[in-house]
This record gives sequence, structure tokens and C-alpha cells, in this order.
Amino acid sequence: MATTSDEGRDPDLVAVRDGGAAAAQLTRPGGLDRQRIVQAAIDFIDAHGLAALTMRRLGAALGVEAMALYRYVPGREDLLDGVVDAVVETLFDDDDADDIYIGDASGWQDYLVRLGHGVRRIALAHPAVFPLIASRPPAAPWVRPPLRSLRIVESFLGTLSEGGFTDQAAVAAYRAYSSFLLGHLLLEVTQIGAQVSLLDQPEGDPEAQRRTDLSEYPHLTRTEPLLGQDKSAGEFEESLENLLDRLERVLHEGQGPDDSADGDR
Repeated sequence: MATTSDEGRDPDLVAVRDGGAAAAQLTRPGGLDRQRIVQAAIDFIDAHGLAALTMRRLGAALGVEAMALYRYVPGREDLLDGVVDAVVETLFDDDDADDIYIGDASGWQDYLVRLGHGVRRIALAHPAVFPLIASRPPAAPWVRPPLRSLRIVESFLGTLSEGGFTDQAAVAAYRAYSSFLLGHLLLEVTQIGAQVSLLDQPEGDPEAQRRTDLSEYPHLTRTEPLLGQDKSAGEFEESLENLLDRLERVLHEGQGPDDSADGDR
């Protein structure tokens, strides 16, 4: 029998459902501004997918010529940066984010839990947008693994630094945590229909670099040499060993006294 109770439900899915009415509203006609254009881009991607987004199509959705958009967004890459900033902002805005607000975290562990659930809720609310978040930032292409939001990377490194992590330890934690988070969530959004196509830009975007003041991200810029290192092979082996250790524990948990007794009957 159907029930309206949220007991036993996935808390991230419940949060997405509760905010769905507001997220599903389409932009109303009216004067153009950057915020309205960015929101219209989010709505368009949610409806049609990231690959379908062009300035011409977005202009048509807003009832204007594509050239009218360039007064507020210099180009598609700037528009995509705006899309990422808008959806990521809910992690930092205590008015909108409710229990996924990461600014009130009590310590680095609580921060990582809040961040993980917050990013997952973004992925569930905007599955077609999420692969964009999991792409290399045009203004800092040396960030590995790719995470387009420089604000999240800076917040992550700053929080762990305040928690006593050295730069090297904080970067190692970022790489391990983001690899887990992006790998899990990219698989999850594909299960609900998202087309995963990472917008990698290994050479960066000179225009994005010119308009982005990296001095606003001191932890990120200080650790650039560490973030830019490619340690993929070693990290893969370490993750694989950790998985095998976990499966070993699962094996022994499945061979407890109760299971043995059942097998003797």
C-alpha cells in the first residue's frame, strides 16, 4: 500500500523531492539579467541535456536573439561557469541549503559528511548538470581530479588545513575524497538517465583565466604543484587494495557464528 511517510527513505532523495517544485519552475518572461540567463540555462540542461545547450537555443527559450545574451555572459564557457556557481551556491547558502549547509560544520569530518550529501543532492536534483561539475575548471586546469567549482576545492583545502592537515595531506585527502565522490555520483546519475560526457580542458581557457582572480583561492594556488601531479596509477592501486580489504571483512562478517550454525543443520 502506498505511503507518504519518509521513514526509511533516502534522505537525499527526500530533500530533492521537497525542493522539486521550486527547482522545476521555468523562468518567466521579463527583462534579461545574468541571474535569469543562468537559471534558464539550468532549466534547459535539466530538460534537454548539456550537449544540447547552445547560445542560440537558450536565446530562443528566453524569447530573444542569441546576441542579446552576450551583454550578460561573454560566451558559453562563462555561462557554464555561471551554471556551476549557481548550483554549488546552495552548499554555502544557509537560507536555501537547510541541513546541507556546509558553513556550520563542526570539524573536518562533519564537513566531509555534509559536503558529500550536499553534492549528492545536487546530482540528484540536476543529473544532467552534474557531469559539468565533474569537469576540469577552465581557469585552473591543473586541478586533479577535475572539479569545476574552485570554491569547493578552496573550501575543502581550507577546512582540512584548519583541521591540522599539512598541504600534502590535504591534497591527498582531496584527491581520494573527490575520486570517490565523483566516481560514485557519475555512476548514479547515469542510472537516472544522465548522459555523462566530461568537458575536460587540459590546456585551460585563457579567457577564463583572465576573468578569474585566483588570489581569492589562496589554498588552491599555494597547492598548485601538488594538485597538478598525476598519481593516478598509485591511487588506483591503493583504492583497489582498500576495496579488497573491505571485501575481506565482508567475507568474514558473512561467516559469523549464526551462519556456521545454519550450515551445520
